[in-house]
Amino acid sequence: MRSLPADPNGATLSDLTPFALDVWVVEYPVRYFALDISARMTVIRLSDASVMLHSPGPVSMQLKSEIEAIGPVTWIIAPGTFHHLHVGAAQATFPNASTWICPGLETKRPDIGFDGILSDDAPPEWGDQFDLVVVAGNRLMSEVAFYHRASRTLLLVDLIEWIGDNTPRVGWALRIWWAIFRMWNKPRPAPEYAMGWRNKKTAAGCLQRILRWDFQRIVISHGDLVTETAQAVAREAWASVLRHG
Repeated sequence: MRSLPADPNGATLSDLTPFALDVWVVEYPVRYFALDISARMTVIRLSDASVMLHSPGPVSMQLKSEIEAIGPVTWIIAPGTFHHLHVGAAQATFPNASTWICPGLETKRPDIGFDGILSDDAPPEWGDQFDLVVVAGNRLMSEVAFYHRASRTLLLVDLIEWIGDNTPRVGWALRIWWAIFRMWNKPRPAPEYAMGWRNKKTAAGCLQRILRWDFQRIVISHGDLVTETAQAVAREAWASVLRHG
């Protein structure tokens, strides 16, 4: 996935937008092969007033100042094997932050330095604020789902994409592909998930653990944010896998 360059003044980035308690989002454009699509970075203020960047995107100087006004960035999270392009730039921008990556990125991107590999057990520094599940069972992509307890927010990258009539800045090529995959106006995992499930029973067990969390909203990287009936949206998105559990 190739990101479009950010304007020096941050014009290609959305504003730092409040989403939930101590949770903000920033959207930015990317180009995946011939598809123009938006992606999303999440900024979380932790209980010690430090800041976590979840799935970092490009950071302009203006955005850097806005993030640092929330608190010092001490954690950079690469939660999926397809969400890593801006990790190096984030490390350069926030050199005092620790970097934790999704399992598999250590071999896919050996050039990225990191401090730890994410697992079902969160690091002790913020383990009392999040629940984690490493979603296994797919041969093409994987990710770590995060549940931010204080805001009851589920943080995903590719496990749900929801693109349709109400999604801004959607190109015609993406409309065609999403129609082919029967994803238009429907919450679904990324096409790579749909093509790559090798052990749906294992995957279903992971997804069922996520559904036991009491989340009320979902941040996803691509498409419309989920602000209502979040549990129902997740169950619909994962229905084809959950039946194997």
